[in-house]
Amino acid sequence: MDPVELARIQFASTSVFHFLFVPVTIGLAFLVAILHTGWYRTGDPDRRRLTRFFGTLLVINIVVGVVTGLVQEFQFGMNWSAYSAFVGDVFGAPLALEGLAAFFLESTFLGLWLFGWDVLPRRLHLLTAWMVAIGSAMSAAFIMAANSWMQHPVGYQTNPTTGRPELSSIGAMFTNPVFVWGYLHVILAALVTGAAIMLAVSAWHLRRGHAAFLRSANLALAVLLPVSLLALMVGSRLGVVEATYQPMKIAAAEAQWETCRPCSFSVFQIGGGDDRAPTKVIEIPHLLSVLATGTWNGEVEGLTPLQKRYERKYGQGDYVPNVFVQYWSMRLMAYLGSLLVLFACSGAWLAWRRKLAASRSFLAVAVWAVVTPFLMNTAGWLLTESGRQPWLVQGLMKTAKGVSPSVSSAEIAVTLGAFISLYLVLATMNLFLMLRYARRDLEPESHAEPGGPAGTPVLTY
Repeated sequence: MDPVELARIQFASTSVFHFLFVPVTIGLAFLVAILHTGWYRTGDPDRRRLTRFFGTLLVINIVVGVVTGLVQEFQFGMNWSAYSAFVGDVFGAPLALEGLAAFFLESTFLGLWLFGWDVLPRRLHLLTAWMVAIGSAMSAAFIMAANSWMQHPVGYQTNPTTGRPELSSIGAMFTNPVFVWGYLHVILAALVTGAAIMLAVSAWHLRRGHAAFLRSANLALAVLLPVSLLALMVGSRLGVVEATYQPMKIAAAEAQWETCRPCSFSVFQIGGGDDRAPTKVIEIPHLLSVLATGTWNGEVEGLTPLQKRYERKYGQGDYVPNVFVQYWSMRLMAYLGSLLVLFACSGAWLAWRRKLAASRSFLAVAVWAVVTPFLMNTAGWLLTESGRQPWLVQGLMKTAKGVSPSVSSAEIAVTLGAFISLYLVLATMNLFLMLRYARRDLEPESHAEPGGPAGTPVLTY
């Protein structure tokens, strides 16, 4: 195979796997901090035990997630040296801040939180829990700022000598509309993922009569319902932003080959991809116009005229992304997101009527519904990254120009096999550990004085 295609496959496979852990880390970190706050305010020993229980799941995920992230850093220098050299003067600042500030902040306070039980004053220990959550969110912010710059480059000047972009305004990078809405969407998706995991684990224990998990189930539903609704709304707004700066991505998400006004949204289609006349089933009038422009009768430029316009601007080439991937990634994310909102509504209704613990059918569905956010997150990643092709940096560098000139197809194939083998081992270990610790009972009740004054060290366990 061509080295470019192999490098893309390698980066896609490792990135998708790594992104399975990112939203879990962010979402669970905030939910654990909320549980810890509840214990700090009430002194309820069950809240303390739940905090430690879900904190263990968070730590397992962080450890494996860090390892998977290191592989991505390795790939930049190995397979994408031309790309790294091209964007280095822009990415240097946000990636350095991610490593030196956000990651060190998160890891330092995670250690303090882990080893500070019954040692640190309660108020200070609570602070460490929130700093872990804040650090994970900050880390995502710096990474998203760099990724959003690839989608819509802003705040840079081109060096006339080297021809490379150089960052001229870091403020512009962090006010980039693609970053603002994309980052908000990632945080909301992370909270949805964390809440779904907490709900699934709690439901499994409630079906076995462990009543203490009702608190964590109620917390998960209290987060899941509003956040899943907000995620749909922000995702809709993000579609308008992307239609402004990456119209090819939005046109491909509907397999819209010709310009339309107003534009309908198809619930299902037969054909698509390279088929320029797919059979669209159950079209919803005006919906594509609303999603892409925010107006009832907005115009959406088709793939064919966009291809001609890009050829005039950038030269000959194929500027149409993989339409099949775009179309079905969009629908997988949107349909599962809508189902998740309905599921959260039913759970919230049961919780309000105090029938959640007795509803065995809902609890059984909740255990399996945990896979939903992972499918949604993967579909969203594919929609974002595949839709940018053939660009590495929109309008500045094509993917074919970013690979390392000295790396052969055989070398990429060997490392691809090694990475996949490593990830299979990591996935097996992570699944084993998560299932083992998620199925454990809560630890025995502490003999400490959790209801003591805030700030009093608790030295007995």
